[in-house]
Amino acid sequence: MDHIPPKNQLPEDWREIHATWQGGNSFDGLTSKGNLISMGSISEPGASPMELLLISLAGCTGMDVIDILNKKRKNIDRFEITVRGMRRFENPRIYTIIQVYYELWSKDLDRPALEQAIQLSEEKYCSVSAMLGSVAGITSSYTIHLPDSTGEESTPQAEKPLSK
Repeated sequence: MDHIPPKNQLPEDWREIHATWQGGNSFDGLTSKGNLISMGSISEPGASPMELLLISLAGCTGMDVIDILNKKRKNIDRFEITVRGMRRFENPRIYTIIQVYYELWSKDLDRPALEQAIQLSEEKYCSVSAMLGSVAGITSSYTIHLPDSTGEESTPQAEKPLSK
């Protein structure tokens, strides 16, 4: 294995984390910013490493989509993302199918703006999507909730699968 240079000598495009065994199948991961993430197998506390991949995908695409919608001056009141993954049976148990579901609440969000934001995230900006998409089929769908005339939440304005 190549020698790993000290943290202060890493090139700018490198990232480094540190994981410490906590006993059993549990590890605590420490990010370069000092954030602690607990990991464990199914019977241990913490998120599994494979769940963290799905969480990473949700965070990555979510940050892209909200940034793009903010640049389009769309007012988002609430934004949730659900990601599901199906793993193959044989080892290594990689994801083969991943489904991303975006759910947004807004007074002025339209389908074309959201579809463009999702497409840009998935095809251009989200590094996690690019990595996972190289081994798994990723599909996306969304729902936009608009308030009715009284300000209460109405039926979804759009619920649509996106095809790549």
